[in-house]
Amino acid sequence: MSVDDETSGWQLTESDPGVFTELLKSLGLPLVVDDLYSLDSDSLAALQPLHALIFLFKWIPTSSDSIASPRAGTDDPEFPGFFAHQVVNNACATLAVLNALGNIPSLHSGPQLTELLQFTSDMDPQTRGLVITSADWLREMHNALSPPSAFSLDGLGLPRKSEDAYHFVVYLPVMGALYELDGLKPHVIRHGGFNESGEGWLKTAREVIEARINTYPVGALEFSLLALRDDPLPSLQSQLMHYQSAGNQHLVNEILAKITNENGKRERWAFENSLRRHNHVGLVQALLLALAKAGQLSAAAEGAKKAMKDRIERQKARGEDMDED
Repeated sequence: MSVDDETSGWQLTESDPGVFTELLKSLGLPLVVDDLYSLDSDSLAALQPLHALIFLFKWIPTSSDSIASPRAGTDDPEFPGFFAHQVVNNACATLAVLNALGNIPSLHSGPQLTELLQFTSDMDPQTRGLVITSADWLREMHNALSPPSAFSLDGLGLPRKSEDAYHFVVYLPVMGALYELDGLKPHVIRHGGFNESGEGWLKTAREVIEARINTYPVGALEFSLLALRDDPLPSLQSQLMHYQSAGNQHLVNEILAKITNENGKRERWAFENSLRRHNHVGLVQALLLALAKAGQLSAAAEGAKKAMKDRIERQKARGEDMDED
């Protein structure tokens, strides 16, 4: 069952770490989401404590309405954790986050999320998905991070064009085993147990995700990976105080550099999220009027057309498709 996006009230959001982190902040959670560019041991170790991996990939419908990916692992209809079905397409990102949060032990969240998780704890995945996407407060948090629709082309009789759809899947450990939580699947997928020593569940997750990535053509950019982890700032601040009291200036400088990097990232996220919340139609209109009054609008329009034509040619030269409209 899937509710039509236009009637559900859920808007499409971007798969951006800043969007996910702001959502977690709104939910009262001391967690962040970071881009993960490599699955090597050092990259994963730098993000510890790490609670889950969120894999974003291009969704390809098939005759069986399933995800076109190699079948790995085994269905687990008796999964002991939290799992909700995706019943609204545009809620995919938020649902993936909740499927991860619902399986983190001793999660300290805000009262609304705590109540929602407790209320749905004994429900089946389908009912749980319906209840979650019916929560007005959660939909409002989600939509607050969605870019406003600047223009509507409805009623103009223009042909509708299908857009690429992307889907989120969560990988995380539950009771000594690695699980894959895909809201479009009837059951969670168990990828087997793991050794608690060494890299633990991340070693198994790496093998599963790399096998999945290897099914894409070399150089394909149709997927990305995000890491759900503890907010590193409180730990870094504690380390800074410790090394300052110990007089270890080398480590003090190292920690200060990490704190500066984290703060810079938060400032960038805050700025980008502020742009997402703002409708820029008024600004664009004012700029167009100013250009017209200065007699420069026609030249600017021709320059924009030429720039777009050159961009299309470059895309085609690389063998990539681009809509000329």
